[in-house]
Amino acid sequence: MMLTYNLPSATFFYQNGVAGACGTVHSDSDLIAAMDSERYGSGSLCGQQVTITNTDNGKSVTVTIADECPTCTNGNSIDLSTGAFDQIADESSGIVPISWVMN
Repeated sequence: MMLTYNLPSATFFYQNGVAGACGTVHSDSDLIAAMDSERYGSGSLCGQQVTITNTDNGKSVTVTIADECPTCTNGNSIDLSTGAFDQIADESSGIVPISWVMN
């Protein structure tokens, strides 16, 4: 399936012991996410929970917003910790189509 840049998608990132934009350090196994800079804004989403569903396989995960994603492809895209991404896809996928809702 070819993804276009306006569709919601999920990628993953490593924590590397660095605090996210929300100011906390997390491990790769934590269920956290970084929202696209367009949505992240001034950080008002920090601590909010989002349920993300891989639209290819139906697997879902609920994550907490802990960072900003300046490299996300669009306002509907989310960057996940490896722990969260592993819940919905294999890391070899790299990027997967998703739907998501704020809880």
